[in-house]
Amino acid sequence: MPGSSVIPCLRYAHAPAAIDFLCDAFGFTAQAVYTDPVDPAIVHHAQLVLGDGMVMLGSVKDMEGESLYTWSTVRDLGGVTGCIYMVVADPDAHCLVARNAGAVVVQEPADNDGYPGRGYVALDPEGNVWSFGSYDPWAD
Repeated sequence: MPGSSVIPCLRYAHAPAAIDFLCDAFGFTAQAVYTDPVDPAIVHHAQLVLGDGMVMLGSVKDMEGESLYTWSTVRDLGGVTGCIYMVVADPDAHCLVARNAGAVVVQEPADNDGYPGRGYVALDPEGNVWSFGSYDPWAD
């Protein structure tokens, strides 16, 4: 099986804009995007890949009728509940591309404290926390 068997899933208020941002700023590639045939601003499901990693996302509106649980966004909740970590070869170069594409860098590239590698932390336009680093927990 290529890639990781753990795939984070996110909801966005403006999913098409989030897809564009994640591709432009963080280097993801859209593998699949399924929009509503009547309203293309509603993304039912999207798969974005970066290296061997993937995130899936969709529009919050897509889940309005869900009765078992309620999807929300970081901004709606008023705080962060998690962080997505992605392994990249050169965190400094990745950070420069992300910043130039409009990412808000909240922690500049630095060597990790207490373990190998280097990384940085940025926010996407809807407030999700993304951490990128050279530390690969799968490496020997």
